[in-house]
Amino acid sequence: MKRRSPTRDSVTELSCVLAALDDPEVVADFLVDLCTPAELEALSDRWAVVPLLAEGVAYRAIHDRTGVSVTTVGRVARCLEQGSGYRAALACHTDQAAQPGEHRTAPAR
Repeated sequence: MKRRSPTRDSVTELSCVLAALDDPEVVADFLVDLCTPAELEALSDRWAVVPLLAEGVAYRAIHDRTGVSVTTVGRVARCLEQGSGYRAALACHTDQAAQPGEHRTAPAR
């Protein structure tokens, strides 16, 4: 794996592509094509931790429920606390979940 940081332009371009995809099934297909299975698992693991942290579940309990390492849980918690991306995604996800008729889920892979 490369050990360089992505450029701001490349992250912005990828962000625009993801934002333009409005069908969760298409996003899932794109992510499967874009990521290795290990990368997709890491992304999914991190996202699974976010709602649990927002509910106030303890790190060790999150680890026990998800199998995600306590170190990763701590990293996600720090980003949730100090960053804005997880919070924005969680707010969007929570809004969609509150509107069951409009919430679409991607098929299991």
